[in-house]
Amino acid sequence: MDGQGTKHRILMVSDFFFPNFGGVESHIYYLSQCLLKLGHKVVVMTHAYGNRSGVRYVTNGLKVYYVPWRPFLMQNTLPTLFLTFPIVRTIIIREKISVVHGHQAFSTLCHEALMHARTMGYKVVFTDHSLYGFADAGSIHMNKVLQFTLADIDQAICVSHTSKENTVLRSGISPEKVFMVPNAVDTAMFTPSPKRLSCDEIVIVVISRLVYRKGADLLVEVIPEVCRLFPKVRFIVGGDGPKRVRLEEMREKFSLQDRVEMLGAVPHAQVRSVLISGHIFLNSSLTEAFCIAILEAASCGLLTVSTRVGGVPEVLPDDMIVLAEPAPGDMVRAVKKAIDMLPGIDPQIMHLRMKKLYSWDDVAKRTEIVYDRAMQFPTTNLLDRLPRYLTCGSWAGKLFCLVMIINYLLWRLLEFLQPAEGIEEVPDIGPLHAHLGSKNDFCEAQEK
Repeated sequence: MDGQGTKHRILMVSDFFFPNFGGVESHIYYLSQCLLKLGHKVVVMTHAYGNRSGVRYVTNGLKVYYVPWRPFLMQNTLPTLFLTFPIVRTIIIREKISVVHGHQAFSTLCHEALMHARTMGYKVVFTDHSLYGFADAGSIHMNKVLQFTLADIDQAICVSHTSKENTVLRSGISPEKVFMVPNAVDTAMFTPSPKRLSCDEIVIVVISRLVYRKGADLLVEVIPEVCRLFPKVRFIVGGDGPKRVRLEEMREKFSLQDRVEMLGAVPHAQVRSVLISGHIFLNSSLTEAFCIAILEAASCGLLTVSTRVGGVPEVLPDDMIVLAEPAPGDMVRAVKKAIDMLPGIDPQIMHLRMKKLYSWDDVAKRTEIVYDRAMQFPTTNLLDRLPRYLTCGSWAGKLFCLVMIINYLLWRLLEFLQPAEGIEEVPDIGPLHAHLGSKNDFCEAQEK
């Protein structure tokens, strides 16, 4: 399966997928749908969610393996290193996979699947969706795990130039192996309100997980000051998390019950209806590799106010976003500037610009190029690969080599106990739109 234009057989692996909602989950789903449209075979592997276990089919025949492991911490499965090998091997052989594509640096299932696929000689690609630091204990541990995974990767993808720089510094991977492929937005789903909102009352929308990393503590200081300075401003806050209590306390302390509406968790299907009720979208993240929420808000015609962190400055043109430092005073000044800009904002024009700027169809075609590059890399044996792990550190390098040797021996044992020839291959049924000739999938809807 070498050469340009090859139709690949891709296994997407991550702990994060629907019915859980988030940027990584949306990225995997929309990318998979557009890759199916391009004629590739795509299968998703994730852990079980509640009663959702086993094999499921979603839109356009996308096949999802919900393997019977329960999340251990923050939707991640328990790290086992080797216990996932039998089922990963079986899925790869049954589906005749050629490329294994892992998503998200803190997905346990992603790291283990990439390790097993590499041991079996398959091409592997990794997409990093987040930014990490270098000083705290959690980041140091995560960076070492990423260094292990990317020491023997074929290609890597980052969602912004800032994210690419961060990943290269953290993992030591060669920059030539890292592609920048941004996220996108389903503009057919996120459309502006047909009727332009009156500016007599300014509505500022916040939709985010209410956690420290998303700047919930910053909101606690910004919202009361904005309400004091601008009597005609009202806030709608959607999302849930451990920091919700602080926002509730702030609302009580400053008697803002009539000006700050708390919606709680908002299902993804209802995000647009919340967005189109506002004029300004406020993002207070303290770290962000890209932020799909900003794209969704802009597609709905909202002017964005955001912290100047990570890859956020790369997302939108200057006339569609107002950036501020992650400090209460600067955020309040940015909100004032956005309110002054509102009369010149046309939601319909902004939506049309977003259709030209971002498309999942374009993301899929760029990812296809990454797969083609990965397939051109020669397959190497274990002895050629081990020196790559030795560069990960004096002690860590030797430990990583030991892990890969054990993993190789486990693979040989599995080949002896259950030869690949004895595993039944799944017949290809193809994507649903290939059989029905449907023109209603979102990839084509974005092109209209």
